[in-house]
Amino acid sequence: MTNEIPSTPAAGKGDAVHAVAKAGLSMIPLLGGPAVELFQAVVQPPLEKRRTEWMDAVGSKLVELEANGLNVASLQNNDEFITVVMQATQAAMRSHNLAKREALANAILNVAVGQAPDETEQHLLLGFIDTLTEMHLRILKVFQNPSPPAGISMGGLSLVLEQSIPSLRGRRDMYEQLWKDLYIRGLINTEGFNATMSASGLGERRTTALGDALIRFTSEPVLS
Repeated sequence: MTNEIPSTPAAGKGDAVHAVAKAGLSMIPLLGGPAVELFQAVVQPPLEKRRTEWMDAVGSKLVELEANGLNVASLQNNDEFITVVMQATQAAMRSHNLAKREALANAILNVAVGQAPDETEQHLLLGFIDTLTEMHLRILKVFQNPSPPAGISMGGLSLVLEQSIPSLRGRRDMYEQLWKDLYIRGLINTEGFNATMSASGLGERRTTALGDALIRFTSEPVLS
């Protein structure tokens, strides 16, 4: 068994953005040189730090999988795996949010162990992780197995949401938009919060098959 770990590609979309921005700034008369230096001093170090942290996180998880029997060296010849690493790395470079980056890392691991959906669905799900916020993903998980407030016999889904995620209490405009984002992507099966239903109705799953697939794809793989 080898300890060699396929490296996350060092070049990503973040590098392209940096190169384009640097070239553009260099063309500005008089301000070009100092502006480029300022850009490099302020922006480049945190980008490099973010890239290093990402590579370390994914590499550490692959080491754990190797200890559980995964042939990590074979992944170097797995085109599907390499493609997902590249896509996830580009998305990770665009986000500082640790929960989103963990979701992206878990997507890579699920491909590595063969627990991912087909390539078309992988591409779709990676796009969702990239464009949705951490709060979108939290709401999705809440309504995969919703828990109605104790003592409630009738009510709306907003009661479940505000109980499960207290930071959204009283922010109906906000969470209605988040919910709409999930609905139009086909991740939940209920359009809005207006319906009043029984406690048993409030406890029904609201995620679609695609929503469940996204939750599995962003969760750590289950090894037998």
